[in-house]
Amino acid sequence: MGAALGAYGPLCTLFYDADKPFADDAEVAWYRQHLPTEAGLALEVMCGSGRLLVPLAAQGVKVHGTDASAAMLSNCEVRLADAGLVAPLFRQDARELNLPFRYAGAFIAAGSFQLFEKSLDAMAVLERVRAHLVDPGVLLLDAFLPPESVQRLAAPLVELRTVNLADGTRIALRSESTCIAEARLLRYQNRYVHRRGTQLLAEEHEALTITWYPPDEIADIVRTAGFRDVEIKPSALSPEAGETFVVSARI
Repeated sequence: MGAALGAYGPLCTLFYDADKPFADDAEVAWYRQHLPTEAGLALEVMCGSGRLLVPLAAQGVKVHGTDASAAMLSNCEVRLADAGLVAPLFRQDARELNLPFRYAGAFIAAGSFQLFEKSLDAMAVLERVRAHLVDPGVLLLDAFLPPESVQRLAAPLVELRTVNLADGTRIALRSESTCIAEARLLRYQNRYVHRRGTQLLAEEHEALTITWYPPDEIADIVRTAGFRDVEIKPSALSPEAGETFVVSARI
């Protein structure tokens, strides 16, 4: 996911890159098929550290990226450079997007759009993206619904995960999630601890909220933002549980 609302700091970025380094071939192929790459530039809004942007650029897609997280964008720059690639990156809040380019297609991948809890913020993102699109002006919005088991949780769920980094250190993540089903919200309190052996190197805390929309509801939101030809398509992502889909639209 890309950054929103002050989340996704340096330790989160290191954890994310180790845990989910790059999109798989099926997801990259899906976006290549559905983006109008022959018509002009593509824009990934909330691109994060380049999980999808870097492999798309490696396949010749002329893609730009934006994100609110300085840590994520810094890692994206490094990963592009390591691959011998160049793609313009901009540190901007998606709600206030103001770029010097116009794009034939734009996309928000892996449910990142759902990091905007408030409907006014979500609408602002869509309106700013639409302002940057030119014909054919394709929008692809990846979304997901949490599994029923998560929606029915009556108490906070605590998950512990650890990743090992190339330098021999490790980062442990303690994530406590609370579901507010009636408001369709998942609230996360995350704690990242970076260690070398028993030595504490750094610690980072973040709070974030994810919202979710039934397909027909998010399609209506996209129409209200001024898009047409709105369709719900199958997603290339295959989650362990829940449902994923993509909203496709045009200006």
